[in-house]
Amino acid sequence: MKIFVAGGTGFVGEHLVRELLKCGHSVRTLAHNRTANRGDIEQVTGDITRVETFEQSVGGCDAVINLVGIIREFPARGTTFEMLHFQATKNLLEAATINGVSRYLQMSALGTRKSAVSLYHQSKWRAEEAVRKNGLEWTIFRPSLIFGPHDAFINMLAAQLRLAPVIPVIGSGSYRLQPIHVDDVVRCFVLALKMPETIGQTYELSGKDRLSYEELLDMIAAALGRSQPFKPHLPLALMKLIIPIMQKVPQFPITMDQLQMLLEESICSSEWQQAFGFEPRGLREGIAEYLSKT
Repeated sequence: MKIFVAGGTGFVGEHLVRELLKCGHSVRTLAHNRTANRGDIEQVTGDITRVETFEQSVGGCDAVINLVGIIREFPARGTTFEMLHFQATKNLLEAATINGVSRYLQMSALGTRKSAVSLYHQSKWRAEEAVRKNGLEWTIFRPSLIFGPHDAFINMLAAQLRLAPVIPVIGSGSYRLQPIHVDDVVRCFVLALKMPETIGQTYELSGKDRLSYEELLDMIAAALGRSQPFKPHLPLALMKLIIPIMQKVPQFPITMDQLQMLLEESICSSEWQQAFGFEPRGLREGIAEYLSKT
């Protein structure tokens, strides 16, 4: 199959493209700016927020995969959830429909729902609704926190722990996560392309290990060969006053949206494993593979 991938140059995208090629598919990626040429990938340039810049490039493909997403808005740069989650999805759906491409796979996020509180999840829900109403042969994936080489979250925490064995924790630190390895996520995407029973389905994806935020910090420290860090607790009420002011500074590490999602937790059942027939990788072993090398 020839697969059109939007977001193919990002963290998950690079792993997905590699897996697609490994499984014998050909790949056409959409990039805002052309990168170094690779002989095994066809790259086209375009702006995901302007359908006219890439619409024709979808022609001749057998499926469209949308991985485009951001975790934080920068409105002054035009980087908003509205544009890169909802409008980008609408544009890809339009391009697929015009070119007669019926198969469509969408990357969403665990916690996405109609009653979502965070703007991030609200925009992901609107994008999902656009997919469901379009009439294509769709599949939606909602992964938990994704980890793997060059991930953002685990590597950010590891970088802080390398500087000092102290890392602040907002609130109790008992809120739970269930991270999933990037290779497991992309494996589900690739398998879905040849599984007609996945059409019209939404899958919540989570990893093997369910642990609290504090336990995650200890596990990262262990992967670095360090002892458990000191974890001073910052009062939640106080942080809810500070973050709305400080989040306007791009360098500030957390926004109210991100805090809301952290407190909501990121866990789900293992039902997806029955559908795709494999068990996810363990977190301890997975992060040790790349943190111990850096």
